[in-house]
Amino acid sequence: MPNAPTDPGRLSSSQSLGDSVTPRELDIVKVAAALVSGGVLLTGLYYGRQILIPLAIAFLITFALNPPVTWLARLGLPRLLATSLVMVTVVCALVGLGTILGTQVRSIAVELPAYQSTILTKLADLRQNLKAPGLFDGVLKIFERVQKEVELKDDRPAEGSPLPQRVEIVPEPQTPFEQAFAWLVRSAEPLATSGIILIFVFLALLDSADLRDRFLRLLGGNFHRSTDAIQEAGARISRYLLMQLLVNVSYGVPLATGLWIIGVPGALLWGAVGAIMRFVPYIGPLIAAIFPIALAFAVDSGWSMLLWSVALIVMLELISSNIVEPLLYGSSTGLSAISLIAAATLWTVLWGPLGLILSTPLTVCLLVLGRNLPQLRFLDTMLGSTPALDIPARIYQRLIANDADEAVEIASTEIEKSSVVSFYDAIGIEVLRLASEDYLQNAGAEHRLRLASGMDTLLDDLNDQFPSCRRPEARPRVLCIGGKWEIDAIACEMLAHALAFEGIAAASQPAASVNADYLAKLDLKGADIVCLSYLTPHPAIPARHACRRLRRRWPNLRIVLALWNAPPELLTDESLSALKADTVVTSVEEAVRRIHRIIDPEEARVAQNATVPDNDAERVDALKATAVLKGDKREALDALAKRAADVFNTSVAVITAIDKGREYFVGQSGKLPDAITDNAGTLLPMDRDHAICNYVVANDETLVVSDIERDPRFADNETIEQWNMRFYAGSPLRAADGLIIGALCILDSKPRTLEDNEVALLETMAADVVATITTSDADKEVSLKPARTTSSATVGQEVHH
Repeated sequence: MPNAPTDPGRLSSSQSLGDSVTPRELDIVKVAAALVSGGVLLTGLYYGRQILIPLAIAFLITFALNPPVTWLARLGLPRLLATSLVMVTVVCALVGLGTILGTQVRSIAVELPAYQSTILTKLADLRQNLKAPGLFDGVLKIFERVQKEVELKDDRPAEGSPLPQRVEIVPEPQTPFEQAFAWLVRSAEPLATSGIILIFVFLALLDSADLRDRFLRLLGGNFHRSTDAIQEAGARISRYLLMQLLVNVSYGVPLATGLWIIGVPGALLWGAVGAIMRFVPYIGPLIAAIFPIALAFAVDSGWSMLLWSVALIVMLELISSNIVEPLLYGSSTGLSAISLIAAATLWTVLWGPLGLILSTPLTVCLLVLGRNLPQLRFLDTMLGSTPALDIPARIYQRLIANDADEAVEIASTEIEKSSVVSFYDAIGIEVLRLASEDYLQNAGAEHRLRLASGMDTLLDDLNDQFPSCRRPEARPRVLCIGGKWEIDAIACEMLAHALAFEGIAAASQPAASVNADYLAKLDLKGADIVCLSYLTPHPAIPARHACRRLRRRWPNLRIVLALWNAPPELLTDESLSALKADTVVTSVEEAVRRIHRIIDPEEARVAQNATVPDNDAERVDALKATAVLKGDKREALDALAKRAADVFNTSVAVITAIDKGREYFVGQSGKLPDAITDNAGTLLPMDRDHAICNYVVANDETLVVSDIERDPRFADNETIEQWNMRFYAGSPLRAADGLIIGALCILDSKPRTLEDNEVALLETMAADVVATITTSDADKEVSLKPARTTSSATVGQEVHH
């Protein structure tokens, strides 16, 4: 039945909108709305600065004073008393410092007339030196003559006009009352602003919990994100203020000491001014340096005091800028250098000098909001110090920009940090994944050519910089063949280099389609293994046909399928068996280990086994000293294992202790197979050689295995296979002197990964486990809660700093 014509008048509103507004127009509308919103926000910040600046200063002071108030409150003082004590201490300290500095100012003011003759004498000498014959005398005379002609021309009255008369307006003298009132008016505004700031700080410190709850409600949505945003902002700003104070003191104290030794009057005053002015970014130190330099010029009849003062200030500035600040600041703010300068410029334009002082803390708040609120994620990209593009994206972008040299430089730097195999595994294949995704969607012909040529240059340079370990005359035992596209062949070059770097003779074939004609011309003499490479997300059909053709022509050949971008459903046992390959790998590291096992099983097994540490006997003695194997603390350790499983949302968590030859499970949580548990459900001991935790002891660091089935070290272990687990993460239990007695492990039936902050959290919980193991029964009840409190605080610091 033919389709009836559509009546335009009966179109739904969504259809009409979709037909009348194109995606490009929608993007323009979004950009326009964002620009208008930004303009309104900047206008509000500018015209509302009289209100917003005191609030911003008050919040900044609150961030700085909240830690001591909280500390006093935790000691048992009422919040009101703790707040009052901190505020009184700060005010008294400021008044005392102001009194001392005021005394110095008065003494300098009294002595200034005595320096007048010295200043006049030096200026006269300078004037004489400038008038002495020199190289620029002719130029100076020309300028003087031109200036006189211009002045004469301007001052000469017109013919017939009267000479101009000088007029001077003399204001009426003010009465003492008017002078006092004018002074009061000028000082009222800053005094009122200071009073408002102090009152607001006091109220904010007194009721910080209420302000926090209201801010959480304003952020709305996800409490987890909002809480993280508030904690991160508080931690970063508090750390920044503390580091700024330390930097300023480390500058002001040596400055005051040096000026005192040189003999400049008011050394304590100029040291304090130098420390305070460093709160003003960029121009503060320059302004602070003017006063002691000018005074040194005025005091000394010679030039030594001035030169020594300048040398002291320059030396301290270099040390502070290049050593102290990078050492103390680190990544305390998380802001990039460009964003710091841009933010300082913007806030100075909006709020003047106070905006310059507040620019860094205010920009940190914007950065934290951008990191934790999805709708403001662009702020993190614009302001953050973390790279906007990860390493694979940077290399890929440089290749399609026809800048292979920078791509090679980035790759070489990353290889020096890790290894050739790790680079290809984590970065090289990821570059090809990006290229594969864009190959048919966004890339043009020129981009594809740039990528291919750039990858040739990149791999050639990496082969030259990091030559393989195999002998040049050795015939390849592994032949790597690209299954479909040229990108597949590039992956083969990476794999061949990684294998050769590990001492396995390997070679790659140029790009071609693996069909019957191709296989008929293929020379496999001497090759034991063929590795077929596929980056397509749907490799099942071409891989199956290629394997059948290879089997038919070379029945004894070992076939390895490298499915770099295969979906999870293709990696099941049933799907893999239908491909007719000997083994399937999904990463370069797995391919190297699998092929090594095929070529030399015994050597590979020895190389991949965990080594016994040199201090193993001391480690075992430390384990026995804890007496944890007696089982007296089983209930407490089971509770900690349950907490770990709940925190990381895993099905199983265990606490292990590794003796000389056995691994014992001293704490556990979660349902486990009956084959590895006794009648009470307790895990049975395991041979140390078969235990994953043995690698934690050997490597002395946290071990994360995203997918056990893809790691040849554990996938072929029959004991581990009985666990039916795919994910493992184990953090070492460090006893006295750093000796590792076991591990806190989390396991899951599905593959997964851990972020860096989650790894830090697991290590912190492992420290709690050690505290429980090493705590005696007599003081167990007393020390358990403090240990847990310390854990929470440590976690917060590690996650946010």
